[in-house]
Order: sequence, then structure tokens, then C-alpha cells
Amino acid sequence: MTGAVDLVELWRGGRLESVHRGHAVVADARGEIVAAWGDPQVVVYPRSSSKMIQALPLIESGAAEAFGLGTEQLALACASHIGADYHTSRVQGWLSALGLGDGDLRCGAHEPSDRAARDALIRSGAAPCQYHNNCSGKHAGFLTLNRHLRGGSEYVEADHPVQRAIRDAFEDVTGEASPGYGIDGCSAPNFATTLAAMARAMARFATAGGRSDRRARAQVRLVAAMTAHPELVSGNRQPCTELMRAMGGRVAVKGGAEGFHVAILPDRGLGVALKIADGAGRASEAAMAHILIRLGALDAESPAARTLADHPLRNWRGITVGDLRAAGTLRGPLIDR
Repeated sequence: MTGAVDLVELWRGGRLESVHRGHAVVADARGEIVAAWGDPQVVVYPRSSSKMIQALPLIESGAAEAFGLGTEQLALACASHIGADYHTSRVQGWLSALGLGDGDLRCGAHEPSDRAARDALIRSGAAPCQYHNNCSGKHAGFLTLNRHLRGGSEYVEADHPVQRAIRDAFEDVTGEASPGYGIDGCSAPNFATTLAAMARAMARFATAGGRSDRRARAQVRLVAAMTAHPELVSGNRQPCTELMRAMGGRVAVKGGAEGFHVAILPDRGLGVALKIADGAGRASEAAMAHILIRLGALDAESPAARTLADHPLRNWRGITVGDLRAAGTLRGPLIDR
């Protein structure tokens, strides 16, 4: 990616060993860039960081009300979960209430990230199912919307009514026509946009409480669901969950594959979007923690900050062998645009 700047460094033995380069934008709801590193106009796939946008039609269509969805289901619709029992049991119960099951999902099956769930599968000799997919909550939301729209079974096709509604919502909240899409790991289209547009979209979520239109009400509900149930959005001891807990529900944070991260700050009316050029999740987590500290949203001394921002690296014997830290560019003046 051209225009990427150093954001996160790894030091070992007093020497710089690795550098993660990328782009980051802090924007307000008017689309004004408050701060930026790298190229705000770089075109990106937000990946799972766009799940809050993908969930908007679920509420706006009336499907969430028609099928009695609560805050837990809305949080799962925005989730990239670890496949723990407290995730899969809820997704299964949600679909069962619709008369649907694992075979109706189109996300594919993979081994759960949660160790207890993985070990239980191994002991039982059972194979993972689609409920274990980290996107199964999002897909349960797609299926609920699809039931409401009376669409066909292949709801992940780009020309399906579900995905057309999502694209309309995506282009509206980002304020830009998407130049196209790629297919995500869960088989759904992932629409491209600029990083600045994604930050602006998050800022519109952040300021939705000051508006009364249907979209704003849906945005408020989704942010409230995420911050009320951070363990459902990711999982216990996972970065997004622990960051939201550390900030006391005042900020929603969502990671995506290939080093993408966003944050919604209602107290400040700001949105943050960042992309690590080499796709490293450890770098996007560290960079997001640093930006949240700089914005005054995250206490630098909180366990989450000390784990994700500047922190020591330890080997398998527990020996400190280096540290991950913000690059100088990320430590510079915050208001630079």
C-alpha cells in the first residue's frame, strides 16, 4: 500500500526487529478528519469491522421487531465470536426459534477458537459445525432479515435482496459509492470503501443519539447492544471484549481480518478506522489501543491497555525477550489535519 506509515514496532535485544506499517483516521460525523496517519483515501475492505453496518437492515426493515430480537441477538449480529458455548448455544437458539438450523447457514464450518469448545469437540469425536463459525451470529441476522424479506435461500449472493439492502446501507453511512466488493471468509460480500469513509461511518454511529431518523435509531441500538454484551461480540479475554470492558461501555470496538479495526466514541462524536498494511492483528490491536489512549477514552494503566498497547513480549518460558510499541509517527501530535 502506498503512503503507509510506521505505526507499530517490535524491538528485541535493543534492536528494531519488525515494523508494521499502515493507515489510520479519526473523523467526525461531518466527515471532517480530526487526525490521520498514512493515506486517508486508501481503498480498503473493512472485513468484519463492517458488521454493525451489515446489521442495519435487520433493524430498519422491521425484522428485528417482528421476530422479537433482543440485545443479545443484536450483539451477535455484530460479532466475530470465538465459538464458545455461550456463543453457539445462543445462535442455535436464535435459529431454532425461526425454524432454521445449521444447514440453513452459508458461512461454512471451522474449528472454534475457544479452547474449551475445541477440546470438547475433540473428546466427543464430533466435527465443528457452522454454529462455530465466528460469523454465525451475523449470518443468523442475515437469515432473520431474509425470512422477513421472503428471499431465496442463497442470501450471500451479491444480487440477493439481503445483500442489496446491506450495500445501500453501507454506501449511505460511508457517504461514498462502493467501488466493488470481495468475498469474505464467511462467503458474504464485503464492500470496499476508503478508510476516511469508514471512519466517517463510525462517527455517524457515534452521533446517532442526536438524531431521530430510523437509521439513527438502529445505530443507537446496535452500539448499545455491543457495549452491553462485549463478551458476545468477541469473547472473554479477547481484545475487543476487554477494550470495551475497560472503557466501561462508553466505546464500541470491532476488529476485522487482515489488520482492520474500528471504534465508535459516542462521548466524543468520533469514529476511528485503521488498517495495517501487512494484515497483522497484533499491530491493529496495539495501534487501536494507542489511539484510544490518545483520545482520552482508554486509561493507559488499565489491564487492557497494558496488554495491547506498549507491552513486553515473552517466550514460552515466560522470559521477556522484547516489546511491542507504538512507532514515533503514532506518538506525534493528535490534531494534525
